[in-house]
Amino acid sequence: MKRIITLVAALATLAVPAATAQKINDAAFKAKLEKSNLDIENPKKSSKSATWYNRAKICSDAITAPTKSLYSGLDMAMLAMSIGVTPNEVNGDVHSFDWVDIHTKDGKVKAWKVKKEVLPGAFEIAKEAFAKAYELDQAAAPKVKVALETLIKHYEELGSRSIDLADYKSAIDYFLKAATLQQNPAIGKEDARYYFFAGQLAAFLGAEEAQYFADGEKYLTKAKELGYSDEQGNLYYFLFHCYYGQRAANNDYLVKAKNALLEGIEKYPRNERIMEGLIQLYTSEEGIGNPADLVERIDKLLAEKPESADLWFARGQVFFKLKNFDECITSFLKINDLKPNDYDTNFYLGYFFMAKGDEVNRAFNARLDSISSQEEYQAGLKEVNATYMKSLPWLEKAMELKPESVDCAEYLKVLCFRLRNEEGIMDKYNKYNAIFKKLKGIQ
Repeated sequence: MKRIITLVAALATLAVPAATAQKINDAAFKAKLEKSNLDIENPKKSSKSATWYNRAKICSDAITAPTKSLYSGLDMAMLAMSIGVTPNEVNGDVHSFDWVDIHTKDGKVKAWKVKKEVLPGAFEIAKEAFAKAYELDQAAAPKVKVALETLIKHYEELGSRSIDLADYKSAIDYFLKAATLQQNPAIGKEDARYYFFAGQLAAFLGAEEAQYFADGEKYLTKAKELGYSDEQGNLYYFLFHCYYGQRAANNDYLVKAKNALLEGIEKYPRNERIMEGLIQLYTSEEGIGNPADLVERIDKLLAEKPESADLWFARGQVFFKLKNFDECITSFLKINDLKPNDYDTNFYLGYFFMAKGDEVNRAFNARLDSISSQEEYQAGLKEVNATYMKSLPWLEKAMELKPESVDCAEYLKVLCFRLRNEEGIMDKYNKYNAIFKKLKGIQ
């Protein structure tokens, strides 16, 4: 679940700058709403789309007022001008105003949290009024759409800023509000992203409060029904966690968790999270399956698509997790046949040969006490080094393909130091050690 944090952090970049004047006349908003209440009780006025549109706008403007001119990155020198007043209190990087707390970092606005509503219940009133305005006059759709989109972006922004503050419960609420507003026919289409964002945050919260797993299942299922598809296929990974988190209440959820991962790995065979989830599930839950089943499943797919590098990648992943390095390497050699100049393939082959070398080395060390001659010792050491040596050309090719790779330079440095007594390898150690230091900025 910790990996979710990486994916959650990326959401903060999705929102667009919203806009604030902190001198908010809440009494004026309340007076306008009271007048609107009288208008909708008047049969003549309540039959007009404009009456409901104006009511929606009163509430929408009240909702956006506290943060209307804020945006992430706003310089603190401009904050007082944007807000219109000085803060009531400053506590470290938190500037507290009547309606909002503003969090800063390095002299710039980072995030904010709305403290109270200008008009309590304004969201539900606005949602209903926008719907009624469209229902009474569909010719009003363009202006209803524009007003709704402004409010939707406001909630998207609040969701992103709540993530910055690790306030995931508020973020879920804001993303769901954005999604709910899109159900108005004037918008025409729901953005499945909002359900996905809410679902993955709920999956994360479920680790601490189990009831969120059920919520996450609901939101992610809705995103899936709406056709949501993230680039890596992480929806299936989060859906797995939501099902798995409910397994104690219902055994069917264990099967649902498995099926979510199986569906995910077929569509996104390179997703390491999904593969790790499957292996975890198959090795920790009795009767759910055997990792060998994964290989059989992938091999069936490969029989239909033998040129699929992604499927060979998935097959290699399974065998690596099972510590079957020979089959893992065989799978990645197939990828190399398909994509000989791919950095990742060359790097992984070097890494896997090193892992196999570690295994041979452990076996050699385990039998040291039983070795009775120098010749036998040297033969064992030669076998270890020969295995490690096989990783060298792959890592060197990877380094050629991606000269800026710090990871590759570091592996080459470590490997060459391990093999420094082999002919010509000490020179390679000096070369890659120098490259590593340069890339890391080490003097």
